[in-house]
Amino acid sequence: MTKLTRHNGRTGKDGTYSPKHNDRKFDLEMADHIDKDRALGNVYWDYVQGYHNPLLDENKEKTSLSFDEVEAAFYFEQYSDYCDGQHERNKKTGHSERDRTPEDLRLDKRTCPEESILQIGTMENSVSPEVLAQIAEEFFGEFDRRFGENIHILDWSLHLDEATPHIHERHVFDCKNQYGEVMPQQEKALEALGFDLPNPDKKMSKNNNRKISFDATCRVMLFDICKKHGLHLDEEPEFGNRKYLEKNDYIIQKQKELLAQKENELSKVQSQLEELTIKVDDIEALVDEVAEAAYDKAVDVVTKVVQVETMREDLHQVEKVRDILDDKTKHYPKKEKAFAGKVLDAVAKRIRNAMTSITRKITDTLRNPETKKQNLEPIRKQAKKSILAMLRENEELVRNAPRAEKRISKDMER
Repeated sequence: MTKLTRHNGRTGKDGTYSPKHNDRKFDLEMADHIDKDRALGNVYWDYVQGYHNPLLDENKEKTSLSFDEVEAAFYFEQYSDYCDGQHERNKKTGHSERDRTPEDLRLDKRTCPEESILQIGTMENSVSPEVLAQIAEEFFGEFDRRFGENIHILDWSLHLDEATPHIHERHVFDCKNQYGEVMPQQEKALEALGFDLPNPDKKMSKNNNRKISFDATCRVMLFDICKKHGLHLDEEPEFGNRKYLEKNDYIIQKQKELLAQKENELSKVQSQLEELTIKVDDIEALVDEVAEAAYDKAVDVVTKVVQVETMREDLHQVEKVRDILDDKTKHYPKKEKAFAGKVLDAVAKRIRNAMTSITRKITDTLRNPETKKQNLEPIRKQAKKSILAMLRENEELVRNAPRAEKRISKDMER
């Protein structure tokens, strides 16, 4: 029974996959496995130029954009705001070495485009190029309609110049971060699209993640479209044999399940690390904000307490004298009693005015830049200590993430 192959990957032993192979932007005479004459029938599409084939261009002087240039343009347009925002945050926290450009994101194995290879059948028994092209076009249309808000198809090519007709397609996952900036991140993008874990009752893991749910959905879409075209395929997809496609296309094809598991484990670790990095980057700014707020609140409390506590005893003495004047058992002359009452009112007023002046001086002194600077530092240290305490549970993740990432990458490249 005919097999349907959809293989996904980002990196091989030579690093991230390059789109240069896909659009044939190289000397075809140097590739023995490519039939230059049949390359005229290849189909290329990208989100900027649409359908095209440079080999058939009547104007030979006209140079079309390469897939490499198209992808670089997308990353610059889509992720420049995120890179600029991260630059400003890194600048505030003194970690400019963490700055990344859109081009850095494009070439990073964690944020580069994912490449899918679609093939139906083998060298001895494959569908016609026309049918494969129709199925692919319908699939990409449905893919964009359902997932296009967070998964963007950058380019694809139909290769007829090798042993078996097949398609290379490249896409990138992204969604907004906590600052409202769009950044490439797979797991968050799939979560935004509503994909759940295969087993929602269990924690996310290499065998229970949203990428598994997403790939399963894509397989169902492909099989449904193939059935509409009258194809009866093996419902259990598997990787194509290496002898049918060029070697570089299947560097990480050890097995389908291992690839999906390891890639998503890496994505999970990177997503957690990015979230934690954002928190660490913002600690200094957060500490300053907390310290400022704490100091201002302390100034208000101190001045209020000084005012209340200082006036309380003096006014208490005034009220004691007033109580003596109001004592019914005592018979003070009315005139002298009225005069004494006015004196007491004047004394109380002077006490209050004096306290207003004193508290104003206290406030001004405490809010003086030099005084504030001296007093802020102990508060800042204590605030930082408290904030860091809340992040201790993540310290193990920070220490282990590079080792985990390295281990996962090695597993994927075997």
